[in-house]
Amino acid sequence: MSVIVLIPAAGLGRRMGTSIHKQYLCLQGRPVLAHTLSIFQQHPCVDSIYVIAPADQMDFCRLDIIEPGGFTKVRDVVAGGAERQDSVRLGLEACQAQVDDIVLIHDGVRPLFDGDLLNGVLKAVEEHGSCVVGVPVKDTIKEVDGGFAVATPDRRRLWAAQTPQAFRYGKIMSAHHRAYQQGYHGTDDASLLEWQGESVAMIEGSYRNIKITTPEDLLIAEAFLTASEKGNK
Repeated sequence: MSVIVLIPAAGLGRRMGTSIHKQYLCLQGRPVLAHTLSIFQQHPCVDSIYVIAPADQMDFCRLDIIEPGGFTKVRDVVAGGAERQDSVRLGLEACQAQVDDIVLIHDGVRPLFDGDLLNGVLKAVEEHGSCVVGVPVKDTIKEVDGGFAVATPDRRRLWAAQTPQAFRYGKIMSAHHRAYQQGYHGTDDASLLEWQGESVAMIEGSYRNIKITTPEDLLIAEAFLTASEKGNK
């Protein structure tokens, strides 16, 4: 059984307000994507990595990030699709894994995932076939309609989903193919299994595992990395 990581890195960064795509922004002297790749390059259980990038950025990824960073586990850079879900499906097809292999799907702009949690993720997939990392929400969540709060879901049942999301290859490939054929679009990969009526194991991650989407996120990531360097992880 192999462990394969797919890294979708095709975000445009509209909310970042910069012409540079957010996965290439500099975070403590290195591109955000390089930080993310390092997590999986260093983990002994990971066999191979596939980066999914816009077609016109594939050479940039290889020549400016993967080769200089020494990311030897990266097997290929795959051209992404119109939407994230399309990109992941194309990455799944490109990696040609075996049915029982484990595939981890992790956002290219989540550079602060704690690799020490990966063993727990893999154990959960072996037991349940699928697993999502997440954290319980800390705020009260309101359902809003037309500018008015109309409901308050029970916070004790709400978690914020993060990545990595991990699956047996056969299970997630089948779900992506079915969603593509029926024109269904989920908000993340786990939602495709939920759409089929399947449950997905949830394990607690870290509030540090932020997705860099806005300029404020980049400042927070800088602060977390600085604190880690000072031993305040």
